[in-house]
Amino acid sequence: MTTFAARLRTIPSWQVTLGGALLVLGFLIAAQLASEGPRIRYTTQERTPLVETALDLQAQQESLKAQILQLRADIGDLEAAGEGGAVVTQELNAELERARIAAGLAALSGPGVVIQLEDSLVPVPEDGNDRDYLVSGDDVLAVVEELWLAGAEAVAVNGERVASTTAIVDIGGSVLVNGAYIVPPYQVAAIGPDDMFDRLTASPGFTDLLRARAALFGIRVGYVVQAEVDVPAYAGLVNLRYGHVVPGDRPGSPSPSPASEAP
Repeated sequence: MTTFAARLRTIPSWQVTLGGALLVLGFLIAAQLASEGPRIRYTTQERTPLVETALDLQAQQESLKAQILQLRADIGDLEAAGEGGAVVTQELNAELERARIAAGLAALSGPGVVIQLEDSLVPVPEDGNDRDYLVSGDDVLAVVEELWLAGAEAVAVNGERVASTTAIVDIGGSVLVNGAYIVPPYQVAAIGPDDMFDRLTASPGFTDLLRARAALFGIRVGYVVQAEVDVPAYAGLVNLRYGHVVPGDRPGSPSPSPASEAP
């Protein structure tokens, strides 16, 4: 033991220092390698699942992109179909509006004429009939019919629109139009072409009316041609409650025999 200690004392100090340094360095290298081993193994073990997850996400992304493109195409198709539907809707609305105008359900305004009928101021002779000197429902109806023949597009009597279901009848001292009682003077307003009044005055029916009623009984007939005549919409019922189809009126249908007619 004494000999070993004596030998250690004979070793130079720098050799002892170098040996200690190399020993410490060896420990450090061993510790470094020991710490990197698990990390390398961990990275190698986890790489495959991460790659698979990334691939799955990429596939989902591609699928979503395809869905987006398909949805955009569907939207384009719907927009194109919507444009076509809008055109059809406009055409249907225009047709409906024409039907409303033809049925008198829409108020109209335009150039036309207003004809006024007033009772006569001529004294009734002793042997005369008082009703001959008053404007009757037949007089109003005759003027309305003559206006239709002259090309009128819309007609109203004292604000009552004349429609296909309108009845003009005498009720006592007044006239019934669309279920409304109107009293003289009777104003028949009509909208039509610019030459409507010329056609009216050239009609034999209208001239005969003036001759029969105005000349003989003094019924007063006045008129005014206006650039703007307002005709209100029909406000009565549009449903037929008592009408029915007559078989003989339909094309190709046989006429009812006398035995089958209602009494």
